[in-house]
Amino acid sequence: MSNPFRYFNSSPEVIRLVVMMYVRYPLSLRNVEDLLAERGIDISHETVRFWWNRFGPIFAAEIRKRRIVQMRAYPQWRWHVDEVFVKVNGKLFYLWRAVDHEGEVLDAVVTSKRDKAVALKLLKRILKKYGRPRKIVTDGLCSYSAAMKEVGAADRHEVGRRLNNRAENSHQPFRRRERAMQRFRSLKTLQKFSSVHAQVHNQFNQERHLVTRQIYNQRRSAALAEWRALAA
Repeated sequence: MSNPFRYFNSSPEVIRLVVMMYVRYPLSLRNVEDLLAERGIDISHETVRFWWNRFGPIFAAEIRKRRIVQMRAYPQWRWHVDEVFVKVNGKLFYLWRAVDHEGEVLDAVVTSKRDKAVALKLLKRILKKYGRPRKIVTDGLCSYSAAMKEVGAADRHEVGRRLNNRAENSHQPFRRRERAMQRFRSLKTLQKFSSVHAQVHNQFNQERHLVTRQIYNQRRSAALAEWRALAA
């Protein structure tokens, strides 16, 4: 892969820091500009916008490629699939999200409909990438049941009132980010940001409530080191 930072005067470390701050935390473009100014880095909010649009998908693709290789090497226990309403210019769209039992986001897709065809497309997409899990948990939407039968996974399908809390909780970081951005202006931007945000969330998803502070700091340091190595 050619060096993506070749024609930029700013250092790769600064660009990575800017992209990470904007995508990972619920900050606006001007919030990132102010935080960097406190650290002696003078850039405009439009530079922040340009860098995240340019480098965000590149970093996300690298994270996704590495995680697919890692996840296919181990059996998948349980997936959770859910959809949430998102407004774009006053119109309702649906953000479909599939996560595994540890909260890792497998895929995030934005559509204008919520029917069997869309559910089937999403299921085929993640099954092709990651293989077949032991169980797939969804809510009571009939589109899921029809799609499960189509892909031959009806025996692996589980539906329950609280079984899908893992997928419901995975929407919360995105909702916080959506409020900070004051909603989205176009469907293309929504799809791009949801995909990038999901992969960056995976990178720093350390399950801090399940481990000691020492182990968490070790995992966080490893995640940051891996982030610095992206697209190097």
